[in-house]
Amino acid sequence: MKPVNQKAWLLILPVLLCVAFSAIVPLMTVVNYSVQDIISPERRVFVGTEWFAAVMRDQDLHEALWRQMVFSLAVLVVEIPLGIALALSMPAKGWQASVTLVLVALSLLIPWNVVGTIWQIYGRADIGLLGAALQAMGIDYNYTGNARDAWLTVLVMDVWHWTPLVALLCYAGLRSIPDAYYQAAQIDGASKFAVFRFIQLPKLRGVLMIAVLLRFMDSFMIYTEPFVLTGGGPGNATTFLSQYLTQKAVGQFDLGPAAAFSLIYFLIILLLCFILYNWMQSVGTQTKEQDHG
Repeated sequence: MKPVNQKAWLLILPVLLCVAFSAIVPLMTVVNYSVQDIISPERRVFVGTEWFAAVMRDQDLHEALWRQMVFSLAVLVVEIPLGIALALSMPAKGWQASVTLVLVALSLLIPWNVVGTIWQIYGRADIGLLGAALQAMGIDYNYTGNARDAWLTVLVMDVWHWTPLVALLCYAGLRSIPDAYYQAAQIDGASKFAVFRFIQLPKLRGVLMIAVLLRFMDSFMIYTEPFVLTGGGPGNATTFLSQYLTQKAVGQFDLGPAAAFSLIYFLIILLLCFILYNWMQSVGTQTKEQDHG
């Protein structure tokens, strides 16, 4: 038996070193801070898990976590179906397909802080198109003073910014489906809904899993857009977990609690993504079994 040459693994050694330097070392620094009370740069006291316990008892954290969960679930409920619908409506061939792809991807090219600034102006009743139009229709809209309006504005802003990502992923998945499936469906006289249900949707499962996980993780870490648009207000209506963490670390300079919360934040995202991934896998397996049955 010919021996297997494993020297190719040496090619990824530079990548491993970069990851170790850029991720593992900062993570260990955060772990170090999370078990110490940093009184001054020269004086630190070991406190063990005291900061973790204090953070877990923080009522503001519980409220921020609840707001974050609701927001992330709302993002998935709106953006995934909308992205699928947009991908299905996009032309498949010709110059129209190229133009459509460019137009759809435009919002993804805008930096996050600029997105917040755009919607900050867009929602104003005096100079913004959206605010002025709603006021003209008799709708009392004020994203700076009304908690519901602020939350919905942040949600719509995120949908506008990131639905194209879902659409582009689904579009790529649709284009990878062989024409033979559509030809067989046409011969059988299948309706458009049947084609979507039994051909397109099953073939999009892998792409949709990537889209769901990407959008969930990104929405769970949202910071710049709501910070620029509302500053977390009015009150704490749009103060999500990332803003709560920033207030702890930068605003109050509580490095110990902030470090402890950073680790808890990381574990929450990891756990929820793990649960979501396994749930989607189980749903996909059950659907396959039902189709074969």
